[in-house]
Amino acid sequence: MRTVLRRPDFRLLFAGLVFSMTAESIMALALAVWVKDLTGSDGMAGATVFAMIAPMVFAPVVGWVADRFRRRPFFVAANIGTALVLTPLFLVRERDDVWIIYVVGSLYGLAYVALNAALNGLLKQIMPEALMAEANGALQTVKQGLRLVGPLLGAALYSGAGGWTLALVGMVGFLTAATAVSGLPVEEARPQPARLRWIAEVGAGLRHMTHEPALRRAVLGVALAVLVMGFSESLIFAYVDQGLGREPAFVGVLVTVQGVGGLLGGLLSPVVVRRFGEVAALAVGVTVFASGALLLVYPTLWLAFVALVLLGFNLPIALVGMATLIQRRTPGFLLGRVGAASAALISGPSAVSIGTGALLVGLVDYRLLFVVMTVVMMAAAGYLWTGRRLSPPAVDRPRALTVAARVRGD
Repeated sequence: MRTVLRRPDFRLLFAGLVFSMTAESIMALALAVWVKDLTGSDGMAGATVFAMIAPMVFAPVVGWVADRFRRRPFFVAANIGTALVLTPLFLVRERDDVWIIYVVGSLYGLAYVALNAALNGLLKQIMPEALMAEANGALQTVKQGLRLVGPLLGAALYSGAGGWTLALVGMVGFLTAATAVSGLPVEEARPQPARLRWIAEVGAGLRHMTHEPALRRAVLGVALAVLVMGFSESLIFAYVDQGLGREPAFVGVLVTVQGVGGLLGGLLSPVVVRRFGEVAALAVGVTVFASGALLLVYPTLWLAFVALVLLGFNLPIALVGMATLIQRRTPGFLLGRVGAASAALISGPSAVSIGTGALLVGLVDYRLLFVVMTVVMMAAAGYLWTGRRLSPPAVDRPRALTVAARVRGD
């Protein structure tokens, strides 16, 4: 992390992102808590999270829009737009106003997709390829650290001063990020005009992933893993209740432990990516998660803490590996579409997994489901590991050109 923070351009981007990521971490859970407080309904509170996730179906279109503009001005405008999106929250007073929170949540989810689509391109503009993993790792370390305090801070703000503080703090965070990034010294050429029909332009990201062997392997392997990974969202409650014999609130303790694992994973993710290569790093991350799931088959407190650290450790490694691979293997003019398309392809199985897990936990012993998770995820890890030569470690990059050329038939 020290290496990339010595660079003035990354330091400025990093400072802005710290503010916007803080706003994101505060908003993530607090909006659902607000709806729960206004309605008393768990289902309506859960629908808030769905409202923020649902716009992912528009990710390919958002990615295409992001690719039509220079990265820095688009990123600045997207942050300002996100701040403006939050202003209707000041109007929420009672149960009948819940629809405002849903609308804001949906627009916020759309803005989140736009910000991430632009960020990949912006990082590629300012960072040399050799430092991309370190840059992504630094951002993930902060994001995972904020997961430990952000939701608690958001809940405290809401409980202490009311929902309007969420809107205010969020607006300040995104506007500060826009101000910081507006001063970023980066020279960008004007994006090339569209050469195909807009539908073909939107699908260009998916076509690139299909024809790039390392990206294709990474997305398919991760999609297979998340097809069961989401089971854990429901299984953890059964584990705490039936396995540990504790109150549901104890899940909060385990989530905090998982956050510690995420922080460690963020710090070590650049090392893992450099040592193994991006695709192999994904395999390592999935294997670590599968190991944690297997430990949860036998319910005991000390194993629970070890397992949750492993579950948290996986996420930043996977995110850094995927982001770095996309940045390295994608032309700059396609980065928005490729990043958005990969997110959509992975989030689909994730949503199915969460829903399926919620259904199965009432029908099947949670320990058996943890075993199923382990088996499927180890299969996904094996599939990723067998493709490790498609994206070798940094020290072997010269040889990678020959391997990649053979795979493509060049």
